[in-house]
Amino acid sequence: MLAADMAGYSRLMEADEAGTLARLRTHRIELIDPAIEKNKGHLIKTTGDGMLVEFQSVTDAVKCAVEIQSRMKRRNADVAQDRRIEFRIGINLGDIIFEDDDIFGDGVNIAARIEQLADVGGICVTAAVAMQVADRLEVSIEDLGEKMLKNISRPIHLFRVALEGTLPVFPETADAGRSVSKPAIVVLPFDNMSGDPDQEFFADGLTEDIITELSRRHELFVISRNSSFVYKNQPVNVREVAEKLGAQYLVEGSVRKIGDRVRVTVQLIDAVNDAHIWADKYDRRLDDIFAIQDEVTSAIAATLPGRVEAAQRDLLARTKPANMAAYECALAAKVLHHRSTVADNRQARALIDRAVALDPGYAHAHAWRACILGQAWVHGWCDDKDAAWAEIVSELDRALALDDNDADVHRILAAVNVNNNALTTARYHQERALSLNPNYDLVVVQQGELLMWLGRPEEGIEWIRKAMQLNPHHPERFWSHLGKACFSARQYGESIEAFMHLSVMDHAQHAFVAACYGCLGDDIAAQAHMAKVRALAPEFDIDAFLATQHYVQESDLQRLRNGLVKAGAGSGSVASEIAAQ
Repeated sequence: MLAADMAGYSRLMEADEAGTLARLRTHRIELIDPAIEKNKGHLIKTTGDGMLVEFQSVTDAVKCAVEIQSRMKRRNADVAQDRRIEFRIGINLGDIIFEDDDIFGDGVNIAARIEQLADVGGICVTAAVAMQVADRLEVSIEDLGEKMLKNISRPIHLFRVALEGTLPVFPETADAGRSVSKPAIVVLPFDNMSGDPDQEFFADGLTEDIITELSRRHELFVISRNSSFVYKNQPVNVREVAEKLGAQYLVEGSVRKIGDRVRVTVQLIDAVNDAHIWADKYDRRLDDIFAIQDEVTSAIAATLPGRVEAAQRDLLARTKPANMAAYECALAAKVLHHRSTVADNRQARALIDRAVALDPGYAHAHAWRACILGQAWVHGWCDDKDAAWAEIVSELDRALALDDNDADVHRILAAVNVNNNALTTARYHQERALSLNPNYDLVVVQQGELLMWLGRPEEGIEWIRKAMQLNPHHPERFWSHLGKACFSARQYGESIEAFMHLSVMDHAQHAFVAACYGCLGDDIAAQAHMAKVRALAPEFDIDAFLATQHYVQESDLQRLRNGLVKAGAGSGSVASEIAAQ
């Protein structure tokens, strides 16, 4: 029996009841329940802050407990101490009695009592458990001696399972300590050019916020504030600073107050080549200095990673594939993935496989491997869809085990679950991705797309436009997301306009434009785009196409069907309804 209890439950509930319950539910869905299922456990009973789980094997029970506690520790790494959700776990081997879907007996009582003696975030086990796992699992076990437990007449010999040292017991975490060569970036303190000492706090606050927001992007290595602020109010030699801090890229900026306005300038420099990669300026009215700080921070944090990635892509063009590091392989794979062709997908899979082979502990690579495999799964570019899906799930499990706090991992989990029509699970991962990095344009645009599928397209449009504003260099496909959302909101003219921003449209995008014109009653334009659909996809079938959409509301799917039928896609099952309209 495994008994688990949440530490500080009453305090957390008093401080933030809704937030605590939401975070606990997320941990259950993403970590605890899957760990129980993977280790062949059976959840018997839950309370508000605890649970009882039965296992047929002591080894499985301990493996499950260590996985939960180890991964919770990583999840809490960037969470304030007073907001952390942490558990105590106790494990006992003994007889239990099942009655009316509940369990009783000495084995249950002892498990519940020793759980209360476990450290916060720790595991306490009885001697019977310790003896069975000592030679089977690579765990460190500390003897705590005999303890008297409440309502237990005899002393119980207890042991503590260590979570540091010779652990990892799961293949998922075996390589988690490995490093990957990511581009390093340092944000130097922004200069206060106003001559106004009162503006100094704004310049420093802006710098600190940019460092914090960039740190959310796990594909970058961001030099800490303590290191970068050493250079405050000092003349800087770019190459010397970069060499001393081990950074490839530097961010410099300035703040200038002009009347009732403030101007922020920022530039990204490749320190190795002493070249300016990107620069921009932001002019804002000085109505709310903190709102300006948040707005400018969001814009810079959303744009900079994309400019760094673009610079890295330029370097890759001059790199021999055999010399690529794991990060570079993953980056090249992403570029190919975004081209969305079967040949590019095949090459992307080869590169991402190499990234994983070079660094098995690189969570970002495992997440993107799932994404690239997911693209093949969606388009039918794989021989065995069931096997491909199993591999996608496995890769995402591995990515989560390695890094629960990577927004990209949760973003891709959300996207894959949308494509599998598991929208409830997709929502949880999308919300987690958004909380981890609210200024990541790919997360923000996906929030808009998910809201569209959930029948809230007007809200979705706002999120998609926000993503476009966050990153003016956004991928072209954002226009496709906007076009689909506008169609769902019955904004057919705006939908057509959005699709027209695409340099090249595939058959699915032409189908949406055809449906827009069909709904507007423009038969000539609708039929012209349907002809392009047929040219690009000669086997186009309206029912097969609709099966690739993920609308929760049947009325949204019906509207798309109606528009396509009016455009000449086929008779459809609602032809009689259309004729009557």
